[in-house]
Amino acid sequence: MSPSNGLVCFTNCLLPLEDGSLIEKDLWIDERQGTILDAQKTFFIRQERPDRIIDLGGNILSPGLLDIQLNGAYGFDFSVYEGDDDAYRAGMQLVAEKIVETGVTALVPTLITPNAYQTQEKSLYPKLLRLLKPFSTANSATLLGWHAEGPFLEYAKRGAHVPSFLLAAPDGIKSFEEVYGAENLADSEDWLMSSDGTRIGVRMITAAPEIEGVMQSIGELDKRGIVFSIGHSVATSDIATGAVQHGARLITHLFNAMPQLHHRDPSIIGLLGASPHLSSSFSPITAHYPSLPPYNPAVSTSPVKTSPTGSPPVKALSRAASTSSTTRSIHAKSEAFDDSMTPPQTPVLAANRAAKFAPSGVVTPLSIGHSRKTSRPELHLEKGQIADMEFERPFYGLIVDGIHSHPNSVRLAFSAYPEGCILITDAMKILDPNLKDGIHEWRDGQRFVKEGDKLYLEGTNTLAGSVVTLDKCIRNFSRFTGCSLGEAIKCATYNPAKCLGIEHKKGTLRPGADADLVVLDRQGNVVSTWVKGREVWSRPQAA
Repeated sequence: MSPSNGLVCFTNCLLPLEDGSLIEKDLWIDERQGTILDAQKTFFIRQERPDRIIDLGGNILSPGLLDIQLNGAYGFDFSVYEGDDDAYRAGMQLVAEKIVETGVTALVPTLITPNAYQTQEKSLYPKLLRLLKPFSTANSATLLGWHAEGPFLEYAKRGAHVPSFLLAAPDGIKSFEEVYGAENLADSEDWLMSSDGTRIGVRMITAAPEIEGVMQSIGELDKRGIVFSIGHSVATSDIATGAVQHGARLITHLFNAMPQLHHRDPSIIGLLGASPHLSSSFSPITAHYPSLPPYNPAVSTSPVKTSPTGSPPVKALSRAASTSSTTRSIHAKSEAFDDSMTPPQTPVLAANRAAKFAPSGVVTPLSIGHSRKTSRPELHLEKGQIADMEFERPFYGLIVDGIHSHPNSVRLAFSAYPEGCILITDAMKILDPNLKDGIHEWRDGQRFVKEGDKLYLEGTNTLAGSVVTLDKCIRNFSRFTGCSLGEAIKCATYNPAKCLGIEHKKGTLRPGADADLVVLDRQGNVVSTWVKGREVWSRPQAA
């Protein structure tokens, strides 16, 4: 019996294209190389036909899903390290090998600000980032590098991030290097996977551009190939626009941990509109920068005790609040835990308060370091044509569980800027599609209550993260917006890959791309998942 030539043809299927359309077409892959092939060129050059033909019965053959914001899953939290390297690596592998049942073949794990409840030094960031390097096994999703969410965040929009760990960046990029480790921010043209699989690197950073030293660091991070994402911020429209002009490419979990849309200053959300007028040199951009304490490894990181309500005592907040504006009042609550305690604030007013306490007065973001070119659009007479501008609107992440954002808000965002939409889960360690509802342990003595896709802290009605899977986000998104299933798939495949700059290898069905695939039925449910041309999971057959 002659050996297989390694060619596989998927037939009787629908393929999602990069424009969101679905077409009926065969797909060839080379299972030995783990890549997608150009069927016509392969046939004429190799003079071979596939040895295996797989009839998908009219189902959808999609690129594997990409989740660029995941805090943990299957009981493992990427931000919790208990001193055992082997145990931590085992947790990474567990998540990577089990997440494929949700159709995810690549992900960017999120490392949040180190938790003060664990007696850890701030050197935890470099420690974890040495462990959190690109990783995959033969049967797992690929871990693409790491999303560092914090500590350069706005106090009033801190979410689940511990107040005493929030920092400013007075020395610009050097402050970032000091926190994350310079080697973890090194530039690399081939960061996805080195020959030995040991490439270390931060791929994304979420920070608030209004924090001291952050704006002037964005350009350098961008040049190093790191995606800067605006999040946990009270930035005004001017500051948010300046951040994008400096190189910010993404908005972290749109609508959450940011000022809500206001018609006189739409703040970060307004970037989805991005008027050509305001992105031109006609409108000067100025901003005030509140201050947080600089990074200081000598500062104590002893555990912070909580009151019966779960709020840290005033003493625990003094370090973060001592030099900050009233937006960092010790009475502020995180809207990630209690929206009623932190009502949506008008960003103009927040900026005015920040200006009152700003230590260095007014600065002009576009005068600091690197910035992208802008052009002043001219008036024109062509109906239906939008004035050309060099300002590039950022991508934005959306948690589409029907809880974090109302379906109307989801549709509004997609209608404003469909090309920038990226579906994310922002899921916690409790994510497990097989997990039953009930009470589950989290950390620091706190417990979750899971009710379907809703997750809240025991004894409260406050949201505590997401447990939605990415395949369900796709189904929800199609229902919420009315878009086609192909357009929804694009938001979980091609768009996140393009944001990361890897659309030639991931999130696409282009010849030469990795044969990371997911078979979906016509309702968007996962039938099987393939990594590098090998089937790694399939839906159990009904008895």
